[in-house]
Amino acid sequence: MSDLPRLTAVEAAARLGVKPESLYAYVSRGLLSRERDAAGSSFDPLEVEAFARRRRRSPRAAPGTVAAGTPLMVLDTNLAHIDDDELHYRERSASRLAREQSFEEVVTWLWDVPSLRGPSDADLAVARRTIAALGETASSLDRILVAVAALGATDPLRDDPDPSQLIRVGARLLTGVPASLSPQGDADAIAPTLWRALAASGDPHGPRLLDAALVLVIDHDLAVSTLAARVAASARASGYAVVTAALGAFDAPLHGTASRAAVRMLRAVQEGDPASTAIARAVRDGGRGIPGFGQALYAGADMRAAVLMELLRETPGSAEVMAAVDAVAGEVARRADARPNLDLALAALALWAQMPDDAGAVVFAVGRIAGWITHALDEYDERPMRLRPRGRYVGPASE
Repeated sequence: MSDLPRLTAVEAAARLGVKPESLYAYVSRGLLSRERDAAGSSFDPLEVEAFARRRRRSPRAAPGTVAAGTPLMVLDTNLAHIDDDELHYRERSASRLAREQSFEEVVTWLWDVPSLRGPSDADLAVARRTIAALGETASSLDRILVAVAALGATDPLRDDPDPSQLIRVGARLLTGVPASLSPQGDADAIAPTLWRALAASGDPHGPRLLDAALVLVIDHDLAVSTLAARVAASARASGYAVVTAALGAFDAPLHGTASRAAVRMLRAVQEGDPASTAIARAVRDGGRGIPGFGQALYAGADMRAAVLMELLRETPGSAEVMAAVDAVAGEVARRADARPNLDLALAALALWAQMPDDAGAVVFAVGRIAGWITHALDEYDERPMRLRPRGRYVGPASE
């Protein structure tokens, strides 16, 4: 595989999370292959990735340790669950909801409210001015965080402890954040407003695809950002503080921003790079596996990705982007036994709509606000501060 950008021994060991000595032990046991030349040893990045996935399926953690991805606690939830590789929100299929209903319709059903009331024009103006002050170097998630803070600062009822305020705040954020990201316009339907804020394309199919994406990302078991939201709610934080806490955990390459690297990988293929080269470069540069592939909660494919990419494939003008998706997915399936996840689907949507590279994270975050607020409502029904764990000291003994 000399045509691929290969990993050095240091890069391969870092990807596997082992010392170089362990890496060479894998080579000596025939578990990994390497090539040697005057520059030293090099490794096929896709072979390394496949080996990393095999190791994760059969972890050998030492007694008393917790393997990566192992839950520290199990919490009851009445929102999302996965049965037979199908995501459900309560008793309803998320796939059907995404295909048949708008984001607002799903949220008002989850919260049992007639409609979502947004912020006033004056409050939106404050949020927009605050975002504008950030300048062009701010990321899209920086702008969302500032919008949440601004909408909270202009809300005189932000600290009202009544649980009903969580829904009011949630509605204010779900409508106000997309409108704040757009330089003008009212806080009307969420998907069209977010489309105006993000997309360079005026394609009329765009808002409907965004609607489906927003529905599909509402909740997905207890992701780290959702746990952060519940911890904040356990301390009876306001809805604004709950979302701010969640965004802190969300703004991370292993969670909310993972689609950014997937956009760049797909764009490279779209611009003419072989899929194998684009994948290998992404693995080498990111150091966190293949962007947009793998989801441990599904035995087969990530149904969120399958639904969104099916809808995108049916959309006029998507053939070029989907050809890049198919090329990458085919190469990964052949070499690393991994399937597309939500991040690849969000990346494909962003690339097709000519959105910024981090737009997938924005769509993800806006849709997930609905889930964070729903979890906060549940946590408000529990004993306060129940999610404060107790530490166990493992440092040196005192003298």
